[in-house]
Amino acid sequence: MKHIDEIRVYYADTDSYGVVWHGAYLRWLEAGRVEYTEKVMGLNLKQMQEDGCLLPVVELNLKYKRSAKLDDYLILETEIEQLRPSAIVFKQTLKDKNTGDIDIIGTVTCVAVDTKANKMFRRLPEFITNAYNKAENV
Repeated sequence: MKHIDEIRVYYADTDSYGVVWHGAYLRWLEAGRVEYTEKVMGLNLKQMQEDGCLLPVVELNLKYKRSAKLDDYLILETEIEQLRPSAIVFKQTLKDKNTGDIDIIGTVTCVAVDTKANKMFRRLPEFITNAYNKAENV
């Protein structure tokens, strides 16, 4: 299942060349993963943290295809590409809302970390895989 976010490019998102600064894309991708996790999977990341589980990024792969510019309206599509035994791989695509042209395609891998033991879970906790399965069967 995909989650869709709409993004407007503001002046603060651009660099001295007048295009979106590469780091702004990372902020938008993070927001997309948070929204997916909370709205599609039904998991509250703040509550998960309080319960001792974090989902940090361990791998990030981005392909920049086109630069977004000031006042562009963008569509961010976020979905789970793969649920591995010990990781979640998100696929995220950012497109121009008006033309459909792709700005970036990214894959982001997150693992579950037990904050009480200060180490990665060998397998994703059951509540995460259950939330994923529930979201996929909607």
